[in-house]
Amino acid sequence: MPEFRARRSVLYMPSSNAKALEKAKGLAADAIIFDLEDAVAPDAKPAAREAACAAVRSGEYGRRELTIRVNGIGTEWHAADMVAAAAAGPDAIVVPKVNTAEQVRGLATVLEWAGAPEKTAIWAMIETPVAVLHAEEIAAASARLTCFVLGTNDLVKELYAEHVPGRAPVLTALSLALLAARAHGVAVLDGVYNDVRDLEGFAAECRQGREMGFDGKTLIHPGQIEPANEAFAPSEQAIEDARGILQAWEDGKGSGVVTYNGRMIENLHVETAQRTLALAEAIADLS
Repeated sequence: MPEFRARRSVLYMPSSNAKALEKAKGLAADAIIFDLEDAVAPDAKPAAREAACAAVRSGEYGRRELTIRVNGIGTEWHAADMVAAAAAGPDAIVVPKVNTAEQVRGLATVLEWAGAPEKTAIWAMIETPVAVLHAEEIAAASARLTCFVLGTNDLVKELYAEHVPGRAPVLTALSLALLAARAHGVAVLDGVYNDVRDLEGFAAECRQGREMGFDGKTLIHPGQIEPANEAFAPSEQAIEDARGILQAWEDGKGSGVVTYNGRMIENLHVETAQRTLALAEAIADLS
């Protein structure tokens, strides 16, 4: 089994806001995205870059995963963001609007050139129709790429669609990104939910994302952390069943047919149980 990292709740934090960066140290998010892009005004971007890199180096955020979202490829800030982020050595650099495999390979080359540590991965934001249609090529482009982050607001905009409960207009795009990610062993995070006051709608969208197969959800407000953590964590019953399945499998070796609670157990059930326990252990490691 590959190493598991819990990514139930991945919170965007504006790196230009010193109070927000301080507050993030005590939040129960599994991962943080120190944002240099949408949440930062143009004249504040250089200072935000320095603040994000300082936060990554500080060692004050516990065991959670720390990432930096740089400004997009082709913007005037992108190159400086990449070099600075590579030097800071976060767990990952989140790159907006990645549309092609060639772009991923270019990003990986920049990280090598800038001396980024091996642990610093690329998280590619999939937020345009062309990215969705090239998702498999993007997922396979580099070993540095370990995660897709769905940019559902931009997808809705690019499709001339609308935000509606159930997300029917973007389900095809979400599914294609999921398929590509799973085909190449890449993690995949669901997009944000815009109405921070609508916790019932947010919880429903978390459940939908979990049922579809997402690893977790990107968040825009600390109030969304707890519902996301609950939705994307295995339940106590799921953990108990996973342990029971693995024990039944071990006990039944050589018998030809293995059952647990009256259900026939095959290797696929064993792999699912192993994943459930790996996720539970990763969550426990964060506490």
